Amino acid sequence: MSDEAPPPAHQLASVSSSNDESSSSTAQKARFSDRVRIRSILGRPDGGAGLAGQKVRISGWVKTGREQGKGAFAFLEVNDGSCPANLQVMVDASVSDLSRLIATGTCVTVDGCLKIPPEGKGTKQKVELSVVEVVDVGTVDTATYPIPKTKLTLERLREFPHLRSRTNSISAIARIRHALAIATHKFFDEEGFLYIQTPIITTSDCEGAGEMFQVTTLINHTEKLERDLIENPPPTEADVEAARAIVKARGEAVAQLKAAKASKEEITASVAELNEAKVSLARTEERSRLKPGLPKADDGKIDYSQDFFGRQAFLTVSGQLQVETYACGLSDVYTFGPTFRAENSHTSRHLAEFWMVEPELAFADLEDDMNCAEAYVRYMCKWLLEKRYDDMELMAKNFDKGCIDRLKLVASTPFGRLTYTKAIEVLEEAVAKGKKFENPVEWGIDLASEHERYLTEVVFQKPLIVYNYPKGIKAFYMRLNDDGKTVAAMDVLVPKVGELIGGSQREERIDVIMERIEEMGLPVEPYEWYLDLRRYGTAKHSGFGLGFERMVLFATGMDNIRDVIPFPRYPGRADL
Repeated sequence: MSDEAPPPAHQLASVSSSNDESSSSTAQKARFSDRVRIRSILGRPDGGAGLAGQKVRISGWVKTGREQGKGAFAFLEVNDGSCPANLQVMVDASVSDLSRLIATGTCVTVDGCLKIPPEGKGTKQKVELSVVEVVDVGTVDTATYPIPKTKLTLERLREFPHLRSRTNSISAIARIRHALAIATHKFFDEEGFLYIQTPIITTSDCEGAGEMFQVTTLINHTEKLERDLIENPPPTEADVEAARAIVKARGEAVAQLKAAKASKEEITASVAELNEAKVSLARTEERSRLKPGLPKADDGKIDYSQDFFGRQAFLTVSGQLQVETYACGLSDVYTFGPTFRAENSHTSRHLAEFWMVEPELAFADLEDDMNCAEAYVRYMCKWLLEKRYDDMELMAKNFDKGCIDRLKLVASTPFGRLTYTKAIEVLEEAVAKGKKFENPVEWGIDLASEHERYLTEVVFQKPLIVYNYPKGIKAFYMRLNDDGKTVAAMDVLVPKVGELIGGSQREERIDVIMERIEEMGLPVEPYEWYLDLRRYGTAKHSGFGLGFERMVLFATGMDNIRDVIPFPRYPGRADL
């Protein structure tokens, strides 16, 4: 191998014209660089064997490395993040200093020739790379590198959010998350929905719970002012009086010059001095009124008119209300973006920052909404099984052996449907037969995760849509049913996670929604624009929200939601 010349750049594996890399006769080069993705080699049905003899350049990070033959050569397991599999790379000592290549975490770019490994070598791979040139090396300080080749706990990995994507589990989750995002956009595009970007900063509390992060510049301004007042104390009353005396004296000087019919130049100069004194007085008076602390209005409350937006503003808990405005003008729309909840919760199902997919269907009732939600979830499951089966196999091997079967179940099985009242009856029957729940079961409760999972995993053994919930546990915008007790709301429940989707038919009757806002003690003014949708050309419409991280949890079988988002935010932690 040492006497082989590096392959010229133009002889490195070329880009195939085929869109299906698995059926390509050549390894596919990344379009915007000269490297070949490892997935295009190992992701083929033949495991890459059909590419033997081709010269390629690959880049990636060393998972494990070992010298053999008394230091004559080394084997590296290299991964570039394109797939869960590592490419075995063999480097001869005559090509490079092996000691700088074998440490876990080392980044390498190498040129070489793909070859079939000798039989009986023990490798499961159908092809390996024999290196002819080491193009680049990013070395690692093994004494301090925090991601060793031995397995770390997921909790420990959260302490290194900038490095944890190099692990098998987190990289697989990232690819699965990507696939679910692509499936989301594909599904709604194919169904004729428009993607609307709703605001992250809002003045409306969609949920009415008040658990919102406030967006304000007042605190920064206040801290700056307090530092300034310490360094440059405000004028005293005596300073203000002195400034007033100067204005008075200069005003009298102007009057005397005019009375004496002085020259125009003298009067103009004196007026200029008077004006300068007035400006100085205004500044002195303004600065004398400065006090430490947040600005207060006459009623003693914080004066938000001095804030950046001239009013209170928050990070959104949902884009639903805003996307409804576009549904009421463009028909079917959806938004997909980050949302925020200032809930001091440390459970494995809560994040302070998370992503929501929120479609809104114009001229649609609750049944239409349920049909759309079911089709969307099933579409995502089919997409994952088709596009990321190798990553799902890794999740099944390392975390949840039933995750693939669960995806297949949801993709192929019509969802069950029953009313909330019937669901409570089923749970009450279970309790009567000896089933014990931590949370009591009675009509009017908000179903707990244990109730939802019991219904989906034990009773129905498939996804379930529960609808027509008590109005007392649902938001003001959900359409009141004729019974006056329930609203046209629905939740999609799935095994492993429980509630995956929450949605409803929206209340389009302005008199009814006004009564609901009043019942819940919400201020009307922030929702006047929302009420305008009912005042001007009101239309029946429905929608739902899918917690994206919950979908990733459901798909992967992970136990903690903090491990399925790239940069988790929760009480006490906002790293990077």
